[in-house]
Formats: sequence, C-alpha cells, structure tokens
Amino acid sequence: QVQLVESGGGLVQAGGSLRLSCAASRRTINSYTTAWFRQAPGKEREFVGRISRIGNTYYADSVKGRFTISRDNAKNTVYLQMNSLKPEDTAVYYCAAKIESASVYDNWGQGTQVTVSS
Repeated sequence: QVQLVESGGGLVQAGGSLRLSCAASRRTINSYTTAWFRQAPGKEREFVGRISRIGNTYYADSVKGRFTISRDNAKNTVYLQMNSLKPEDTAVYYCAAKIESASVYDNWGQGTQVTVSS
C-alpha cells in the first residue's frame, strides 16, 4: 500500500492561489492513478481531478481551467495547483490513489484544510 500525506492548505482570499502537495511513501506514486477529492462541511465528498500513471489528467467541471494536477516522479509527489480560488472551494482536500484496474480508491491521505475568504 502507498502512504499519502497532504500539505499546503491554508487560508487565502478569493482570487488567490494555493498549491497542495501529496507526498507518497512505501510505493512509487507513478504506479498509481492519483486523485484529489474535497469535502465541504455538511456536503458529500466531491471528486476534483486525477492524474493517470501515464500522466493524463481529468478534472471536474467545477474546477476545470482553474486547477491543475501535476506529478514530480523524482519527489514521489503529486500536486494540485489551485488558481482563481472561490469561497465555494473551501473544503478539506484529500489525495487518494489506486491501481488503474481498481474501481475504488483504497489509499487515502489525512486531508488538508483550504479556506477561501470572500
């Protein structure tokens, strides 16, 4: 199993940017499809985007054009660059990983809080 640790969350004003990191250990992160999810208070967990083993990315419509997922294989880390942040982006952000053939993400980080003030 890969172990994931998120960092980089914080408080930012609307229109600002943050970059979240998801550092992997025990396994190499590029052996997995890695995704970002978020959960706002009182809401269900929401898919944000993912990066495949070969580096293809896919995003939810709500963040498309504002968020970018990338990966640094040398650092065994996946990033979520968030630009043009909105108050509705406020949530706990989680990274998760699965082997590509799996139907569910079975490796999760502990989450990092992102708060966007208006």
